[in-house]
Amino acid sequence: MRLLPPLLLLACVEPTPTPEVPGVRGDAPAYGAPAPTLRRLTSTQLHNSLRDLFGDTLALPTSLEPDEESAGLRSVGAAVTSISPRGVEQYEAAAFLVAEQVMAEGALRDEWVPCEPVATTDETCAGLALAGLGERLWRRPLTEAELTVLVALSSNAASTLGDFYGGLSYGLAAMLQSPYFLYRVELGREDADGQRRFMDYELASRLSFFLWNTAPDPALLDAAAAGELETEAGLLAQIDRMLADDRARQGVRDLFTEIYHLYELDDLSKDPSVFEHMSAQVGPSAREETLLGVEYLTFEAQADMRDLFTTRRTFLDRTLAAIYGVPAPARDGFAETMLPEDGPRRGLLGQVATLGLHAHAVSTSVTRRGLFVREVLLCQEMPLPPADVDTSIPEASADSPTMRERVERHLTDPACAGCHTMTDPIGLGLEQFDGIGRFRTEENGATIDPSGELDGVAYTDALGLGAALRVHPNTTACLVETVYTYAWGHDPDDAEDATVDWFLEGFTLTEHRLLALLRDIASSEAFRAAGEI
Repeated sequence: MRLLPPLLLLACVEPTPTPEVPGVRGDAPAYGAPAPTLRRLTSTQLHNSLRDLFGDTLALPTSLEPDEESAGLRSVGAAVTSISPRGVEQYEAAAFLVAEQVMAEGALRDEWVPCEPVATTDETCAGLALAGLGERLWRRPLTEAELTVLVALSSNAASTLGDFYGGLSYGLAAMLQSPYFLYRVELGREDADGQRRFMDYELASRLSFFLWNTAPDPALLDAAAAGELETEAGLLAQIDRMLADDRARQGVRDLFTEIYHLYELDDLSKDPSVFEHMSAQVGPSAREETLLGVEYLTFEAQADMRDLFTTRRTFLDRTLAAIYGVPAPARDGFAETMLPEDGPRRGLLGQVATLGLHAHAVSTSVTRRGLFVREVLLCQEMPLPPADVDTSIPEASADSPTMRERVERHLTDPACAGCHTMTDPIGLGLEQFDGIGRFRTEENGATIDPSGELDGVAYTDALGLGAALRVHPNTTACLVETVYTYAWGHDPDDAEDATVDWFLEGFTLTEHRLLALLRDIASSEAFRAAGEI
């Protein structure tokens, strides 16, 4: 499900009704759970899992099967993609890279091999080590048959290599290449009432990847083993523990990195001859500014998430301070600062993460910026342009010095107007910021007019656009739908609309606090329900 655009304009579709703000939320609606799917670990989830198990000093594999997006999220793409032959080779190389580091002599090996081998082949010691590693890597205890196969593999390799630990690295590498590690095997099973549900270890995995974006820790696995996750009290105790853990911060950072496509900032490309402030640090700094702001609103302030569009509080380093034309709040690294009250920028729309990412290498892009607002922030799907349409923008001239005049053709040509009328006026509201995010009032010697209207709400500049976005009825509905999509790993269909709306009601009642939404979803019956395979 995607929220629909609010105006009937040519190729665009009918409006979405404004969601009603409830007084008291009723019972959860009946939920028809979709069929479960196997989700491949994203690169971030794989790295997080390895780092949590083996520490920050581990050299992580960098060449892996690329992540793909679906419904705007890599987490959804992970549910519909397989592994290519080249990907199999990459995962094999990655597995041995990790296994050889873990089994190299030192503290890491001592931590994961809880015994001294009595010979080159010691099946008892190998079994102890592989059982402990397997439970963490496969996110459940190994069966006796699985452990037997892995011990035999390790023993054969040890005998050939003449090295117990060298042999054990083959068993570890086998686990790291297994579908039980590379995929989230969460299929559900029937409970005592005949209802198909996610239980014990599957629910632990589901909770951990939703809230932390990494594999379950020992405490969560122990709770699963004890059956605690099948009781309301036990489940809530684990959810509250997880949300209070620092890994919840990483989970929220990863969530918004996917929502806003912030990973693309690592490869931000701008022409330095056009933008003198461009450097290799701009993209990573912009990503960190946005994530620190999200983290602050979620955890420190526990504030209304709509404040993300209007807040003056941000986190800057020297690179971004130079672009924003404000004093750097710290000599090194990032520090909190308040943007000037009479300044031109506030919130997400005033950040390089938005302005620089959704622009061209040598110029701004009113369409890209408008699409970001419509599709990502308001969940409104824009049709693709006709295959033969000319999307180029005329060059600046004496008659058309600013972007507003140059995009006029897009707004009047029937082949373009249906969608560009939805996107370009929003982008024009951000035209006082150039392609890297520097503020300006003129373009080619002419004054820039950033005024416009967002679905009936007029604004005079980017500050007004952010304020209009904050109160737009689709803003909170979009965030709830996107978090739901992230948690379930698929784009909700019409049968799930009532459940998404129920979570929206809860989000509204808790004054749009993200932690409350995460807790509400994780503790819901819907999150535990599994459809028929």
